[in-house]
Amino acid sequence: MADEGTSRKSKRRRRSRRYNPDGTMTLIEHIYEFRRRLGYALLAILAGGVFGFIWFAVKLGPIPSLGDIITGPYCALPDDLRVEFDGRGCTLLQTQPFEAFMIQLKVGIVAGMVLVAPLWLYQFWAFIAPGLYSKERKYAMTFVGFASLLFAAGAYLAFFLIPGALALLVGFGGDEFATALAGDKYISFVLSLLIIFGVSFELPLLIVMLNQVGVLKYAQLKKWRRGIVFALFVFAAFATPGNDPFSMLALAGALTLLSEVAIQVSRFHDRRLDKKRGTEGWDQLDDDEAAPFEYTPSSIDEPEPVPAERTKRGRSKTDDIT
Repeated sequence: MADEGTSRKSKRRRRSRRYNPDGTMTLIEHIYEFRRRLGYALLAILAGGVFGFIWFAVKLGPIPSLGDIITGPYCALPDDLRVEFDGRGCTLLQTQPFEAFMIQLKVGIVAGMVLVAPLWLYQFWAFIAPGLYSKERKYAMTFVGFASLLFAAGAYLAFFLIPGALALLVGFGGDEFATALAGDKYISFVLSLLIIFGVSFELPLLIVMLNQVGVLKYAQLKKWRRGIVFALFVFAAFATPGNDPFSMLALAGALTLLSEVAIQVSRFHDRRLDKKRGTEGWDQLDDDEAAPFEYTPSSIDEPEPVPAERTKRGRSKTDDIT
């Protein structure tokens, strides 16, 4: 047992930044590390799913139960558009045995994944981080943060629009029809709308990422602006479940606004990059002239040289200290 504990301790030490600053691993060590991180992520999702399953039917103090939150848009419909059974008020239909349990399990897992997202996302990040430079890690964390905020904003917008979309969809037919929604169909509609809006809000971030790495330039985005807007409306028409114009216009309008923000961010980035190129003299180079890069390779065992900052008098700050 002591040897096993010592072996695990030595493995953790080899994975640490102090003893392994480059994050180098063999193929087998990569596979073991992936298995370990995947196991931790699944455990976090499982714990979140259990919490979400319980929360579905239980109130958490002033916070309503997850079932009440999900059925809120349906219960917000006018009474003359809903069918009530035995005076039970706002209820969904269970059309198959065990359907209510599966709905509670599915909603609980999705809610749990959202609640414990920092835990399983950290496992994914911890697996890829050793292969990134410090600058790449900083950019990756920034993009992950913005991606989380955009997904939450898209899901919130979808949940805000669901009552209006439902009222529009079930309002056709006048007094000849009344709505009695099956639980599985309704939950699938709500979850798909939340996921579609959340994922769609990542598209502007993709534009910014492609601009940052030099794949898309502002000049191209400016030229393609009308085509981008048209493509977003077409995408919204096909992506929104139910194909109601209310959700389609809301999604297309939000994506158009976010895409314009992304285009303007790309504009400022390209302007700053062009100014930097002009200052360093890259634009004056001939096609056959080499760029002023430092080609001297550094050793793996040696730390990267840190360039000294020059003061106004032309001396470095390190010279002043010495």
